Amino acid sequence: MQKKLKYPHLVGSKWTAQQKTWGWRHFQVVNRKNQGKFVFAEMVASCDPNVRFWTNAKILKNPSEWQAGWQTLHEMRETEEIMGEY
Repeated sequence: MQKKLKYPHLVGSKWTAQQKTWGWRHFQVVNRKNQGKFVFAEMVASCDPNVRFWTNAKILKNPSEWQAGWQTLHEMRETEEIMGEY
């Protein structure tokens, strides 16, 4: 029996950083790497393909750092307001 793949839809997914990261907010995962029990995602800025870095894929699940999909600043503020009500 094959092991279940962690983060099976990681490659090709799009993310918005809550704070500018390397000068940008919108990124796409172009590669993944498994190292032991960790999974890493290679992120590329959507507006500058020269901006790329590796991050632990677990970090992407933290909503205070990343939002799934490409969000506008307005959408990000709305999400923050809704989260603040709970």
